Amino acid sequence: MRGQNMHNAKILIIDDEKIALKNLEHVMKKEGYSVVATQSGQNAIKLLEEQPFDVVLTDLRMEKVDGMQILKRCHELYPDTEVIMITGFATLETAVETMKHGAFYYISKPFKLDEVRKVVREAIEKVHLKHENQQLREQIENYQGKVKIITQDPKIKKILDTARQIAPTDCNVLLSGESGTGKELFARYIHYSSTRTEEAFFAINCGAFTEELLSNELFGHEKGAFTGATTMKKGLVEMASGGTLFLDEITEMPASMQVKLLRVIQEKEMLRLGATEPLKVDVRFIAATNRDIQSAIKTGNFRQDLYFRLNVVLLHIPPLSERKDDIPLLSYYFLKKYSALMKKTVTEISPDVIALLMNYDFPGNVRELENIIERGVALSTGSSIETAHLPEDLRELSIKTFRRKEGKIPSLEDQEMSYITWVLNEVGGNKTLAAQILGIDRVSLWRKLKKYGLEAE
Repeated sequence: MRGQNMHNAKILIIDDEKIALKNLEHVMKKEGYSVVATQSGQNAIKLLEEQPFDVVLTDLRMEKVDGMQILKRCHELYPDTEVIMITGFATLETAVETMKHGAFYYISKPFKLDEVRKVVREAIEKVHLKHENQQLREQIENYQGKVKIITQDPKIKKILDTARQIAPTDCNVLLSGESGTGKELFARYIHYSSTRTEEAFFAINCGAFTEELLSNELFGHEKGAFTGATTMKKGLVEMASGGTLFLDEITEMPASMQVKLLRVIQEKEMLRLGATEPLKVDVRFIAATNRDIQSAIKTGNFRQDLYFRLNVVLLHIPPLSERKDDIPLLSYYFLKKYSALMKKTVTEISPDVIALLMNYDFPGNVRELENIIERGVALSTGSSIETAHLPEDLRELSIKTFRRKEGKIPSLEDQEMSYITWVLNEVGGNKTLAAQILGIDRVSLWRKLKKYGLEAE
């Protein structure tokens, strides 16, 4: 890596041999790198979950958590990070095995320090080049108006795979999920992965307008159609012809608008208000809702025939609380974004902040996380976001929300067990203090712990 970037590189070193660890730490610091060292594989996993590193230098054979487990977890969290294996039990088979699983290099003990320096330098150079290529791709995508969805969560990756498969088919799509999960972002992803990518993408919130205004926004009007209509106005349906129209909060659409929309989908034509001749349109519709659309159909608030027309493919976007591994990744993505926008050099998020974020349920989902990081960047006077930069309510408590899990509403016992576990974690396992906070005596707490199989924790 060149110049200043070389010395900004972050390295994690793991070796259960204290002398070897100290030697590596000393050499890497002397090279100008930012170094974190630990003798514990378990602690290394925790450190990786709290912050990213450019290069991980790890011993292969360690108790409890070994180098292969660290390699696997590191690549799950940060695919661009390079992992270098060091071992005193070198064989051709183990070397091949580590390289097959994605290790950058394999060094045998006793190692030569010059060799370690050279391999680390090459690994950092590779990371740097990958970052440069990624930045270039992002710049190209931004220039073209494309979007990128940041994730390492298997559920989101599966949704993205499905989105890529259906994007070229032009079928209508229904997106469901809580507010703030990024439904519009997924809609844009589908549009820019489709054959309509060169055409327009429009979005409208169906719950943000009165019936008359929504009709005018969607279908437009002719000159003189009503008092004050001094010019002709095209509606979004007409303007989106050839492209995509995203209808957010579709269940808020009035019944009269649902009828008109159904006709557009079925007949591929529309009428401006005051017009006598229909216009042919070619629009892909992507709709979204944060409500239970089946309940809306049962109560008569949403047309079943329109639902079938829109729901050719249904994609459910899970809340952030169900994709916790994405929190550090998204946090650093937003950190980079707002540091650049605000022209600041905030480059780190403290481990305490990451721990708080990981323990928070995010009722506002990704949108709330973005707001928290934006605030942190704005308030930070140094290079790091600290707990003092977080909203006061987030520093003082962890909000727990009641959400479906695997499609099921949690029972009262599930919630009680979850709450007791959380309180015990918050007080460091002090059962007397936990009982006081819960408002029960210690014997009652012991009975509940036994009931839920938590007594050994």
